[in-house]
Amino acid sequence: MENRQEKISQVIVTAGQMRDIEDRIFAAGMPVVALMEKVAGLIARRIQEILPIHASRSTWGNPKTTLAPLKKGDVASNTLLKRGGASVGILVGPGHNGGDALVVARELHFRGYEVWIYSPFSKLKELTSQHLQYAQSLGIPIYQTIEQLPDSDLLIDGLFGFGLERNLTDSIASAINQLNELSVPIYSIDLPSGLHTDTGVVLGTAIRATHTFCLGLWKLAFFQDRALEFIGKAELIDFDIPLADVEGVLKDAPRIKRITPAMALATLPLPRPPVTHKYKEGHLLLICGSRRYAGGAILTGLGARASGVGMLSIAVPESLKSLLVSHLPEALIVGCPETETGAIAQLQLPESTDLSSFNAIACGPGLTRDATPIVQEVIESDRPLILDADGLNILALMGAIATLKKRLAVTILTPHAGEFQRLFPDLADAKDDRIKAVQQAAVQSGTVVLLKGARTAIANPQGDVWSIPESTPALARGGSGDVLTGLLGGLLAQAETKQIPVEDIVTTAAWWHSQAGIIAAQERTELGVDAFTLTQYLIKVLSN
Repeated sequence: MENRQEKISQVIVTAGQMRDIEDRIFAAGMPVVALMEKVAGLIARRIQEILPIHASRSTWGNPKTTLAPLKKGDVASNTLLKRGGASVGILVGPGHNGGDALVVARELHFRGYEVWIYSPFSKLKELTSQHLQYAQSLGIPIYQTIEQLPDSDLLIDGLFGFGLERNLTDSIASAINQLNELSVPIYSIDLPSGLHTDTGVVLGTAIRATHTFCLGLWKLAFFQDRALEFIGKAELIDFDIPLADVEGVLKDAPRIKRITPAMALATLPLPRPPVTHKYKEGHLLLICGSRRYAGGAILTGLGARASGVGMLSIAVPESLKSLLVSHLPEALIVGCPETETGAIAQLQLPESTDLSSFNAIACGPGLTRDATPIVQEVIESDRPLILDADGLNILALMGAIATLKKRLAVTILTPHAGEFQRLFPDLADAKDDRIKAVQQAAVQSGTVVLLKGARTAIANPQGDVWSIPESTPALARGGSGDVLTGLLGGLLAQAETKQIPVEDIVTTAAWWHSQAGIIAAQERTELGVDAFTLTQYLIKVLSN
């Protein structure tokens, strides 16, 4: 069971794929009404855990609140409502999402909650209409207009589910805008009403949920940056979709996966045999820094240090050598001739050493564009290569796709949205659909692309995509990307000696980096996580 749950928690689907999976379930004999009852029952139980029956907005979630015990017969009794039981408003749409919400309403009503229903649509699907009729027979108040709605401690959004394509307008759009203005937590079923399932785009307007119960399988919208302010806290409601049905629909299509702790920790810590030495544990060359951006070299080196790489060499302008030695005494600091502007003018590696001596190269943080010849040189090498920051900006000027297609070795690009647009101006805008954009970029360039963001997305040349499910705004600080480049470089150098797939290394590094930010923010607040501090939390991720 645990293995099944882990596999299900990794799957991300489009609206079309989810619809096909549900069709297979129904075709196999699962009645729609039975599935609705199961899903709504799971949601109702979660609501009872979140909002206990005697809680209200002034008390729920407060461990110091003492709730009066129920008297015999209070459950499902209207006398409870007079004692101030928790109040829940149910927002009902015309489809089966509305049906789910109505079953939740019924179950909460039977358990003694004060429940009311907002049902603004005159035409409902047959099953939804039947549930509304039954709710009315139970005496649950039903309202058609926003102005009629009483106060509540919590709202459950069942207006629209996955698959919505049209813009919301007129009265329903106005109603959603008014609901968003209420100071009441909103819990959405499957997806906040008004969000596009795949792109996360707002279709006219959308519910701003406090919490969203994603049903069955994760949908793409949960991994689109622009949808996050509407989704709130996300939770998967697993209603036991058979893995065979998931595989039957996805088949050989490129997979989109959610990176889980189990997935990342399967790679960490990288295995080491009892008898080994430093060169067997990977030799990484960092090429970074300039007189203007000395800190970039330090932060990249500290990120690499945390990876456990066996040997670390850092090429910097000669004027930075002593500074780097003071921060990273274990690293081999290579001072290079520099331009008048303080950029690396020429790689000057130790005698009997060339680029082929290294298991991996990471290039870019703090370089400035005056280091263009250096970036051209490493791109022409046969070593696994990570390009970041100015390495990406220089690549963009060279013509990214044409240049990268000539490389035979593994190449990893780590752009943020602005750098991505400069690299791939003719592809989908990462701000519109980051999953589609990163997928296209990886396929067309033949590289692994890590697109940074609140939901970092990673794609390989085969079109498979991985997404980080959680992060923190604390990482929106200068230098945090340099730390990731160093960490990823160190892992890549080690992986090259251990035959670990490059995708496993990139997804693990991205997850590790985000988790360090989350732990640091929990301890220090989001304002207390500068890039240097972030490096000190990388090892804490593995020791937690």
